[in-house]
Amino acid sequence: MTAVVETSTPQASVPLKLSLALGSGTVLQALNSSMIAVAIVPIATYFGSSSGTVWVISALYIATAVTAPAAGRLGSILGAKRVYLAGLGLIAAGSILGSLAPSLGWLIAARILLGIGTATQYPNAMTVIREYADRHRAQTRSAIATLTICAQSVVALGPTLGGLLVGTLGWQSIMWVNLPLVVVTAIWVFFAAPSDSALPDRAGATALFKSLDPLGITLFLALTTSTMLFLLSLAEHAKWYLVPSTALFVFLFVWWERRTTSAFIDVRAIARNRALSMTLGRTLLTYTAFYCIFFGLPQWLQVARGMSPISAGLFMLPVAAVGIFATMSASRVYGKFGARITLLIGTAALAVGGILIAFVESSSTPLVALLLIAAILGIPNGFNNMGNQNLINSVTTSADVGTAIGLYRTIQYIGANLAAVVIELTMRGTIDDAGLHRTGGTIAVIGIALLVGVVFSRTLRSR
Repeated sequence: MTAVVETSTPQASVPLKLSLALGSGTVLQALNSSMIAVAIVPIATYFGSSSGTVWVISALYIATAVTAPAAGRLGSILGAKRVYLAGLGLIAAGSILGSLAPSLGWLIAARILLGIGTATQYPNAMTVIREYADRHRAQTRSAIATLTICAQSVVALGPTLGGLLVGTLGWQSIMWVNLPLVVVTAIWVFFAAPSDSALPDRAGATALFKSLDPLGITLFLALTTSTMLFLLSLAEHAKWYLVPSTALFVFLFVWWERRTTSAFIDVRAIARNRALSMTLGRTLLTYTAFYCIFFGLPQWLQVARGMSPISAGLFMLPVAAVGIFATMSASRVYGKFGARITLLIGTAALAVGGILIAFVESSSTPLVALLLIAAILGIPNGFNNMGNQNLINSVTTSADVGTAIGLYRTIQYIGANLAAVVIELTMRGTIDDAGLHRTGGTIAVIGIALLVGVVFSRTLRSR
């Protein structure tokens, strides 16, 4: 993952029909990670207990966090288009299993399948776009903006759509709604995306398996799961015995990844590429704050404000609408002023949003004021995503961009899991105004820390 410096400015853009086709698949991840926000309460009611429902959220993110970098590498070897389409098949299987789930355990298993399937789209979409851009000397900024709108800004549409589906057809509808989207995306990508090269032979397949670093993937899975179990336990009875095992998995993972010649996550390269490592660090904090908003607000609206799933979902619509507009605006700002100004706007808006949640939002706040705050919360999503993703694209080669974006997505999903933990800790078992204010204060602290980091960042200043 070495840095890349462009020597000339491409004039053409990646065709919109290609980026839209690829973006249609990334919508599936956005929807499946977000519709669940308004379905958790009905799911707990359906199965008769809220115990374990946090894993309905976390299972998808852990599966995606582990799969995303491997999916990027798999696409660079087997063909990005093939892996993209295979992921759609897994999404269909997970959707059918989830809609028929007889127990919470089966639903969690379905969410794992969905996590693996949706992990394949974004890294391989980036690989297809980057390969096309390198071949035709086209700029990728507009294509990245399209993918960002589909994969990130559309996330905020999830609660709205999910609320409408859950309120009218039940929580199972958020699973089977994937099926028509899978069919449309598969046909669209099949005809719009360039064909892959020939598959490797048997010897190549054996080398492929080794290059995926199965031991590194296993250690990363153990590390992620152990960390999540410990963090989630902090809300009730802390499982301190998990700390030594987590530390051991960290040591073994780093030791192995530094030792192997085909690392799952190249820790040496990340350490050398300071711009990449700093961007990933910003991404972790950014998404932790974003998902605190994303998961916390719909639950608070339903419990503390007494809204229905449909009303809570519609309340999140300004976040989505402003997020899409902010993404398009951020693309132009990035092209004219670069990453630093783009991230300054995004982190400042995040800090302001957290302050408003901490000191303004309450059960008695007028609905108009709540909608205005929701609109402000859409700004950081677009600007931070565009700044960080364009940075990753600019500091990696076309061969590495799929793996790097996969790692970016891994960091995103770890942030989502951390957000679930933050909400558990700040709400303290009761979803009320005081808990929401503590959550907002946490978001504000993260936003201020990110803003200070961007102001004084040497890597951003040098770029």
